[in-house]
Amino acid sequence: MKRRSSFSRAVVGLAAIVSVYSWSTTAAAAEEKQNRGPAKAMNVEHRHHQPDPKPPPGPSLYERLGGINNVAVLIDDVIERSYVNEVLKANPRIEEAHKRFPKPVYKFNATALAGMVMGGPQKYTGRSLKEAHQHLMATEKEWQALLAIFRDSMNSFKVPPKEQDEVLAIIESTKGDIVLSSKSARK
Repeated sequence: MKRRSSFSRAVVGLAAIVSVYSWSTTAAAAEEKQNRGPAKAMNVEHRHHQPDPKPPPGPSLYERLGGINNVAVLIDDVIERSYVNEVLKANPRIEEAHKRFPKPVYKFNATALAGMVMGGPQKYTGRSLKEAHQHLMATEKEWQALLAIFRDSMNSFKVPPKEQDEVLAIIESTKGDIVLSSKSARK
């Protein structure tokens, strides 16, 4: 398999997204996330939300990007890039989290989250993004570095612009749970 052969070799996650820092698992979070739409799936607040009655028309983002294998390849690349990014490494909380949390577990959880929020069958069982990120006190500069990592990774896998925009929209929907408010300051 060639790494850059087609867009179907690349996928995101949010989440992961967004998910570059979401670690640890809880069954309650997974159940809630399964019952909510992709953009809302990462913020667990309402425990008894009903699922949408019908799926959106056409193939999901997950399907258009080629499924879990491609999601895993992209998330692996994003996480590897994030661990060596100088902007992210400059935050001692992020650097400490990268050192203490097992990278394979992090990649697994981030891949499950990305697959789930893009319409795949995966079930993310980790904490909400807010709970998982609040202690990192991430700044706008760090957020922009993360977005650049996702863009660079998607470009390296030749993800088409439409799908990149969808991925980035999912990631942007999580910003309020990840980035330190401009009114707050690092302690």
